[in-house]
Formats: sequence, C-alpha cells, structure tokens
Amino acid sequence: MLAHLSIRDIVLIDKLDLGFGNGLTAMTGETGAGKSILLDALTLAMGGRSASGLVRAGAERGSVTALLSPPPDHSSLGLLGEQGIETDGDILIRRVVSPDGRSRAFINDTPASVGLLKTIGDSLIEIQGQFDNRGLMDPSTHRLSLDAFARLLAAAADVGKLHKTWREAETALERARENQARAAAERGWLEHAVNEIDAIGPQEGEEEKLDAERRLLANAEAIADGINDAVAALTGERGVDGQLAKAQGVLTRAAAKAGDRFEPVIETLDRATVETQEAIHQLQALAADLDADPGRADQVEERLFALRDLARKHGVIVDDLPRLQQELAQKLALITGGAEALADLELAAREAKRAYQDAAQALSDKRKAAAAELDRAIMAELPPLKLERARFRTRIDRLPEEKWGASGLDAVVFEVATNPGAAPGPLSKIASGGELARFLLAFKVVLHAGSGIGTLVFDEVDAGIGGATASAVGDRLARLGQETQVLVVTHSPQVAARAAGHFRVEKTVNGGTTATSVRTLTPDDRREEIARMLAGATITEEARAAADRLLEHPA
Repeated sequence: MLAHLSIRDIVLIDKLDLGFGNGLTAMTGETGAGKSILLDALTLAMGGRSASGLVRAGAERGSVTALLSPPPDHSSLGLLGEQGIETDGDILIRRVVSPDGRSRAFINDTPASVGLLKTIGDSLIEIQGQFDNRGLMDPSTHRLSLDAFARLLAAAADVGKLHKTWREAETALERARENQARAAAERGWLEHAVNEIDAIGPQEGEEEKLDAERRLLANAEAIADGINDAVAALTGERGVDGQLAKAQGVLTRAAAKAGDRFEPVIETLDRATVETQEAIHQLQALAADLDADPGRADQVEERLFALRDLARKHGVIVDDLPRLQQELAQKLALITGGAEALADLELAAREAKRAYQDAAQALSDKRKAAAAELDRAIMAELPPLKLERARFRTRIDRLPEEKWGASGLDAVVFEVATNPGAAPGPLSKIASGGELARFLLAFKVVLHAGSGIGTLVFDEVDAGIGGATASAVGDRLARLGQETQVLVVTHSPQVAARAAGHFRVEKTVNGGTTATSVRTLTPDDRREEIARMLAGATITEEARAAADRLLEHPA
C-alpha cells in the first residue's frame, strides 16, 4: 500500500506531505483546485512520463517521493533483490525532475532506471482514470485477469513449464535433423576421411615422442661413442668398477683389526658397486637399442611426415588428430545409426507436445467455464452503476498452433456493448468516458482479488452521475477498500461519505502567487465539506443535515 507521499515544487504545489491509511480515502475540492496535480505527481513517482512544465515556476527542480509498504512475499521485493537494491521491507521511490523535463529516479536511495521504477510502480499501484490505457484497458492483461479470477494461475504456470519442455524437445529434434542432413551430404567425404585417419591411427602425444626419437637417432653415432667411452671409464682394471672392488677388498682385509668401524664404509662401497654395474647395464642396453634397427630413423621420419601431412590436410595440429578422428566417426555414425536416435527424439517431441496440449486444453476448458461465471458477475454489477443496458462478455478464441505459447491455446479479450443490438467491441472503443470509468470499477470489484496490486486510484469515477448511481459507486469503492487501499478523486458527496479518510484539495492566491494545498479533514471538517458538495457555495443547515445523514447512513 501507499504509506506516504511527499511532493516538492511540482506545478502549483510547493511543499506537501501526506500520510495514507487503509481502506477508502476520498480527495475532494472545487473544480480547478488541483486534484489532478496530485495524481500527476503520483504517476510521475511510479515511473510515468516526465515533461517540461512540471517544476513549479522559480524552482530549480521538483521531486516526488512515495513510501510503499508491500506484503513480505510481494514480487517487487524479489525484483529489487535481483537488481542489487537492498530493502528492509518498505520501498522508497523518488523522482527528481528538472525544469526542462529531464529526470532522475531512485529506489531506496539507489539510482535506478525509470523502466525499473515503472515496473515496481505498476506492480503495487494502479491509477485508473477515465481514459487510462493500462490495466484492463490493455487486452494483453485480460487472460491473466481471467486466470486470477478463476484461480488458475498455478495451472497456467504448469502449462508454461510443459510448453518449455515441448519447445526444447522440438529444438533438439530440429538440431539433430539438421546435423543428419549435413552429415548425409558429406557421407562420401566422411567415409574416406575416417578410413584415411583410421589407417594411420594417430595417438595422443605421438608427435612429441617421435620428434624426440628422431633427434636421438640423428645423433646415434655421437651418442654411441659417448656410451662406449663411458662404459670403458667404468669397467676394466683401471675403471671405476675395478677401483671400487679393489678398495672394498683392502677394507675387508683390514676390518678384522679395526673392529666394526669399516662396516658403514664397506656397505656404502657395496651400494656404489651395485649402482655402477646398473649404470653399465643401462648404457649397454641403450647402445644395443641404437644398433637394433638400422632402418628405424627412416621409419620415424616417414611416420612424422604422414601425421603432419594428414593434420595439414584437415587444418588441425597433429595432437588434434585423435579428437578429429572421433568427431568424424560420430558424424558418420549419425548417418548409419542416426535413424534410431532421430526416432527417439521424435517420440520425445510428440510426447512433450501431447502433454502440453492436454494440459493446455484442460486449462482452456476451465477458462471457458470461468468466463461464463465472470460474465455473470460483471453483469450483476452493471445495473446499479446505471449501465443496465450494457452487455459484457469474455471472448475466448483458439489460437493457431504457431501461436500456442506458455499461456496456452487461448486469446482472451473482454468486450462490451453499451446499447441494445450493438455488436460487442473493445472496451476502450465502445464506452464513453463516464461509462468507461464505471465499467472499470465493476471489473475491479469482481477481479481485484489475487491481482497483487496494493493500491487502486480512481479519478472521478463518478463523473456525470448522482443519486442512487453515485451511492452504488460509493458502495463498491468501499467494498474494494475492505480488501485493499483505495484512493478516489470525487465530486460526489455519496462517494466521499463512504471514505474512511478524507482530504480536501484547495487553491489559494497570495500576493499574486497561486498554490495548491491539501488538508486532512477532521470529522467536523468532513461534515462541512460534504455539505458544500451537496449545496454548493452557500452551505445551509439543510445541507448540513443531509451531510449528517450521509455520514451516518452512507448507503
């Protein structure tokens, strides 16, 4: 709900602070006092269009600040969280306007886009004027309104999930068909390429190993000489091996005289002898490998050439040949074994479509039943509002399959006919200004539950009516006020008498400066205001008595 509204330097308002309560609040005042300025300021705060001329003459800037208190589970709080805007549960919206019409927006003192401001505002407050083009005036909202009335929002959400599953299955099927078509066109080339790569059989990391082996073989003679010299240095009478054996023998003979002091040294020499012999064996084995296959160098060179030539042919590096081999084999398998995979995808798509269609059809049947109930409920509200000759209907049309969507199979449109024999048509094109306001009031009475809107604002919904019809309008506004916060700009004493709160908008001229102010009325002030609305400029005792009767028995 709207808890507080502050206006600074907007049109004729220099400074205004208003607190709002629950239920129905009336705003009254003489014609031209500036009631529309309040609505324009509230609209601006809720993300409405800014324009030059809004800032009060002589002021550097104007601003409107609205404090909103949504319920803890309201969608607006989650949206602010997604945008990184912190909130303690209340939402403080502020719009600052310069004289040239440029504006800045803030939510909880954090800079925000006007688009986000409007999204948050539209989710919390609905300003319903005679010619409002939002809400029920927008046909795109009619299906959602019908679903909310019929408590079908959860069922509609399930249909949306099934639609997503179906579309994903269709996308997977289409992608597989495209892949198979491309693969089929490449079949001859694929078979040749797969056979060619299979014949070579590239291995992961093979190029690096072959390149290292090639360098080794290219230096085989020098390496062999080095091996021979190393073996000679390690073996023989003057070699390391012989010298170790000689030292070990000397120490062993002297060990009897030295006790156990030579044991660690003798053990170390044993290990050195073993390691030396192992090194000799490894060198001899390496020499044998170099001599084992005189044609190995040519084999390595040919293998490297073949791998690199194949990689250049396919535009990849040698290390990517095994991955390419697998990819091409999979594409080829898609041709030879893809029919079964496609059949599985086609079955999944058919089943997903059937599940969606069944759920959407069940939802459509419930919507049709609910539409008849909605029509009866709206029609019952029209006669007391002096719309007894009007007809209302909810038209549900089956969409062509290409337009089926997350919301189901239906297009839902609210239509009215205001004269007998006339064909029903769109609400905005059929009803006049006063009729339109009363139609919208009837809709709100019937449809408001579950909308999530915390505040409804009506601008002169009682235009052009009086007496019993005005009382009926007041009664319906008061009924709405039992469920949500309602603000109404009114010239009708019957409507104002039903309000729980009452503001009077006044225009004053002081020193050649015109200003608009708003006064919160006490019970006595309310009596005088309603008497004025009944009698006009001269308030009589009869008017005050009539005001008392309205306040005591507003119905």
